[in-house]
Amino acid sequence: MKNTRCCPKCHSENIVRVPDNPSRYTSGNNIYTTTVTLFGKIPVIRYVCCNCGYVENWVENRHELDEIKKTFG
Repeated sequence: MKNTRCCPKCHSENIVRVPDNPSRYTSGNNIYTTTVTLFGKIPVIRYVCCNCGYVENWVENRHELDEIKKTFG
């Protein structure tokens, strides 16, 4: 949905991007690459179809993808 702006389930174009809120304290849809709170926080951006409710999660920054690979790969 991030790239096509179209839902793969119902083909709706009623797509909303839900960004991370950086001011939240450790809540939300994040991946942590360290055990130190608020360090190594990688936001996972959600794309939601407002027609059927289908959701996709994306890490949008290449550097953050590299950090995930280094930590978990």
